[in-house]
Amino acid sequence: MSDNVYKIVEIAGSSAHSIEDAIRGAVTRANATLRNVRWFEVTDTRGHVENGQIGHFQVTLKVGFTLDD
Repeated sequence: MSDNVYKIVEIAGSSAHSIEDAIRGAVTRANATLRNVRWFEVTDTRGHVENGQIGHFQVTLKVGFTLDD
């Protein structure tokens, strides 16, 4: 295993359906913009309430990617 250096960015994703969809959407979008995405960590979970019902799930993620040589 080689040594790596990672850059870490913080992003937020949301979904009207589930926490998992919010995570998947955020990671998919990060991967489309950043090169070498390697891992993520969910740091915060919250939601939005509309008329007494869950309107949206929102998650904050740290995303790590390796730096180019």
